[in-house]
Amino acid sequence: MTTEAQQLNSNSFLISPAIPDNFSAKNPPLKLGILASGSGSNFEAIMEAINNQKLNAQVQVMIYNNPGAKVKTRAEKWGVPTILLNHRECKNREKFDGKIVETLKEYDVEWVIMAGWMRIVTKVLIDAFPNQVINIHPSLLPSFRGIKAIEQALEAGVKITGCTVHLVDVEVDNGPILMQAAVPILPDDTPETLHKRIQIQEHQIIVGAIALAASI
Repeated sequence: MTTEAQQLNSNSFLISPAIPDNFSAKNPPLKLGILASGSGSNFEAIMEAINNQKLNAQVQVMIYNNPGAKVKTRAEKWGVPTILLNHRECKNREKFDGKIVETLKEYDVEWVIMAGWMRIVTKVLIDAFPNQVINIHPSLLPSFRGIKAIEQALEAGVKITGCTVHLVDVEVDNGPILMQAAVPILPDDTPETLHKRIQIQEHQIIVGAIALAASI
């Protein structure tokens, strides 16, 4: 059972590097293309940061691969163009990524943000946007790569996990790390409770990491 002290400690997070107070820039807005597969909470966090002038960017297009993904509704609410590209209709990953690249180029995208994108990407996408594809993963990489990262952390019995934003390369959940947030694991945590706390931190570091990557 979680004690009061443990609950208080669970609200203590470490983000590195530190997020600056303001993400605005004097340069022209970053042109983002979002890839999402599910509910789109990280997409929402990005849009709110842009709306609150904490991130100097604009989302050119949101691509989703699951017809019933809730992220479509979120994007429509913000007036962002949405494109369904169903991977099930493509022969292989390369063909699918080719369609993604074609769409991103059509919308004049500069930076590709994988915000809950549940597909492994190939060199087709990575080579089209070298060092400009960003992913968020619910663990402190390089620990617990791949699917079910939160379940992996619980099964391993670690006391701290978190989330990572990194540049994408051909190896799954690899590439230079941009920003991480640590999240304590409580004794009675379930995948659902831990996911909720990690997600809060994801919403912060995805925004900070975009600004950081663009400034490097």
